[in-house]
Amino acid sequence: MQKISTSVEALHRVVAMLVAAAVLVVSIGFYNTADAANLTLVSNTLSDSDVTALSNHTIGFTLATTSAGVTTAQTIVVAFPVGFTLGSVALGDIDMSIDGVDQTLAGAAALNTWGVGVAGQNITFTAGTGTAIATNTDAIIIRVGTNATGGTNRVTNPSAGSYEFVVTAGADTGRTRVAILDNVDVTAIVNTSFTFVVSGLATSTVVNGTTTTGSTTATAIPFGVLTAGQPKVMGQNLAVTTNARNGFVVTVEQDQNLLSSTGADIDGFIDGAYTNTPAAWVAPTNNISNENTWGHWGLTSEDSNLNSDEFGSALFVAASSTPRQVFSHTGPSDGTTADIGTTDVGYAIQITPLQEAGDDYSTVLTYIATPTF
Repeated sequence: MQKISTSVEALHRVVAMLVAAAVLVVSIGFYNTADAANLTLVSNTLSDSDVTALSNHTIGFTLATTSAGVTTAQTIVVAFPVGFTLGSVALGDIDMSIDGVDQTLAGAAALNTWGVGVAGQNITFTAGTGTAIATNTDAIIIRVGTNATGGTNRVTNPSAGSYEFVVTAGADTGRTRVAILDNVDVTAIVNTSFTFVVSGLATSTVVNGTTTTGSTTATAIPFGVLTAGQPKVMGQNLAVTTNARNGFVVTVEQDQNLLSSTGADIDGFIDGAYTNTPAAWVAPTNNISNENTWGHWGLTSEDSNLNSDEFGSALFVAASSTPRQVFSHTGPSDGTTADIGTTDVGYAIQITPLQEAGDDYSTVLTYIATPTF
């Protein structure tokens, strides 16, 4: 017997096939794939690494060549670790540039405008129409604090320790670390190893061709009583241990001239000119008409392969409020090898008989160490 299908049976078969296909789709699921990539050259430089200090943050990163970029309505999120307090930080305290071009920021995303919001530990940038970021962008820089144009509020640092920041751009993620400790700013990137130590030097230690006349500790350079015409030299040792592929740079700066409560000061080498090109030490000229010439102080570094402005033997520059490079290397360092993991810096001071009397001349030095991975 031959079975002849009726139109009704055929219809039933079609319906059954459609139902089975629908069940298969539901059980498998529709899906799209968007490959995520690691952000590269992620770093965060703090303006002050002191415990509980108010600090600016300069966060930098690039998108990998395999990135899908950041498209309209997608976000860039900078997640601050628990312990950092954003407090009053708001839109006016935040800048962002892409490939060196400052971006327009507002409270909500719009045409050619990024929306910016601060909530909890996160700062979120939402891409508006026309603000998309293509793959392999050269440099994205985010500034938070008074380093932003018109910024008035800064982020409060937590207690001492190492903290990890997470940056998410579209589907991509990157990480970096900072270390919080007295008067040292440290930045690092994903899977970092970074240690920066300052130590005192003993009397009669040779530092770049000059010999120390007294001893120091990690946190004090006590010149003591100064005698007219007699230079004094003190020193400190700097040691860096890191696995940063591109090395590190250490700078030092003073917060003011050596200042007495009477208002008298000891100026920067030479005769208050704040010499930035290494020069041989000379005595202040003692001009009665110019108080800048009554006393000065400066610094030298024993690192013989600085990235810029290398010091020759027994050559000095002024100690000033402008950061001065005193130690650097272009690759990983072990904390012990001279000119790679460790170096000595020296500080010299000399006065004339005209230097005003004062028993409390003082200033604060800040070392800033920045690795690049």
